[in-house]
Amino acid sequence: METSNGMMEKIVSLCKRRGFVFQGSEIYGGFAGFWDYGPLGVALKQNIKNLWWRKFVESRDDMYGLDAAIVMNPKAWEASGHVAGFADPTPDGKSFNTMFKTSVGAGEEATVAYLRPETAGGIFVNFKNVVDSFHPKLPFGIGQIGKAFRNEIAPRDFVFRSREFEQMEVEYFVRPSQWEEKFEEWRKEMFSFIDAVGINKDAVHELEVEDTERAHYSKRTIDFEFDFPFGRKELYGLAYRTDFDLSAHAASSTKDLSYTEEGEEAFIPHVIEPSLGVERTFLAVLASAYTEDELGGEKRVYLKFKPAVAPVKAAIFPLLKNKPELVAKAQEVYQALKKEIPQIVFDDNGNIGKRYRRQDEIGTPFCITIDFDTLGENPELKDTVTLRDRDTGEQKRLTVKEVLELLTSSIKGV
Repeated sequence: METSNGMMEKIVSLCKRRGFVFQGSEIYGGFAGFWDYGPLGVALKQNIKNLWWRKFVESRDDMYGLDAAIVMNPKAWEASGHVAGFADPTPDGKSFNTMFKTSVGAGEEATVAYLRPETAGGIFVNFKNVVDSFHPKLPFGIGQIGKAFRNEIAPRDFVFRSREFEQMEVEYFVRPSQWEEKFEEWRKEMFSFIDAVGINKDAVHELEVEDTERAHYSKRTIDFEFDFPFGRKELYGLAYRTDFDLSAHAASSTKDLSYTEEGEEAFIPHVIEPSLGVERTFLAVLASAYTEDELGGEKRVYLKFKPAVAPVKAAIFPLLKNKPELVAKAQEVYQALKKEIPQIVFDDNGNIGKRYRRQDEIGTPFCITIDFDTLGENPELKDTVTLRDRDTGEQKRLTVKEVLELLTSSIKGV
């Protein structure tokens, strides 16, 4: 995982040191391809997923959410082609199916099953359920965030290629004549998310995938590639899956998965699939945010997260920890803000400069200091606090109400 400028090593070191990512089962020497996410890592992942869900599901009138089971009837994976064709070549040239096998039931009655290799399968087998329950008009989509598992032969590049990961996927159902129009709409939506989540757009490149390289179900695929510290690699995918999936499941299950509206003949909808990985987003956000600069004549490292994804939105400090009146007021402000914005921390460890550097390194956008002016030493500034901006180091006096308004507006992200 070496890089020419050492950037990847610095990111991995920061992630371990500050509680973003730990090696899975580390006290037992680790387990290749599996990672554990610490307090800040799980917060960053959750913020990414929340932003995606708001943008692609909640804020739209044509989307429905789903949380399908990880283990499905194995016939579903046979119909989709995964049992026969979801394989990678091993170094000696043999084909190796990368699905994780498991068993359901006990003894001789046990059934061979699989941990899902993608979340899309659960969406397709629930297409009829959503249509029957909600009677949506085309075009409409079903969105899901969930775990997927692939027995990668060579997991590598930190969390980029692992054996357990999360996907954020939409299957967007359209009339065959609509696919090009909707494909372009989703292409723009994906770039909009890239910007909203804080990935450097200049480091993102579109690759039109050639016929011979596309998945068997795809008639057109665009890969969104990102300049990771270890090279340009796939970040997201946008595929036109035609009617392959619903047709395959209809034939295998013998259930009618067609769609119709009054006055028209039934048909199998076609599908546009924007597929985004949580971990690859996580890593691209970290790579985009990692910054080294000088502030006040001192070198520093900070994560330039957008407030919408920052694990900690603000840190509350008493100017001095040995002054009970400052600590009490800082706790009062902290409790008031935390009721409205949970991702806020209280920090009185070390001097104020060390606290700033510590919060900068984990990407906290704002630091709020309670000082003697807050207590009324200067009557004109009573009940105001000092708000420091992470990126510039600039400070300004605001009331607690103004701080809350600023934080609330900055973390919406959509």
